[in-house]
Amino acid sequence: MTDIKRVAERIESTPFQTHTERNVHGWERAGSLAGGVVMMGKGLRRGGIFGLIQLAIGGVALARGITGHCSAKSLLEKSRHEMNTVRAKIERAGDDLTRLKANAEAATSTATVTGNDSLTSPKTGV
Repeated sequence: MTDIKRVAERIESTPFQTHTERNVHGWERAGSLAGGVVMMGKGLRRGGIFGLIQLAIGGVALARGITGHCSAKSLLEKSRHEMNTVRAKIERAGDDLTRLKANAEAATSTATVTGNDSLTSPKTGV
């Protein structure tokens, strides 16, 4: 019984059945559809190895337009989001360092030097 459940879970989780978010909209999607149809038509008319390459590129563009999802675009968006997160962390660390520097300068501005180096002549009775 558990083997049947595992097989059913595997079947439900195939990449063909998973629904991905759409990241291609509007004119970009229409352009992919139109460009895919044109490239496939040119590839079919041309023939040969270069026609096959055009046919493949057109098929990818057509699939991008039909599904509304582009894996390359989602990878770029993900890396852009990660870059913005790192940038925010760096800016926050810079602000923290600026604040620490200001606090250190404020703390040392009122300090006086006594001339007593505690490593060479420690205070007695402490």
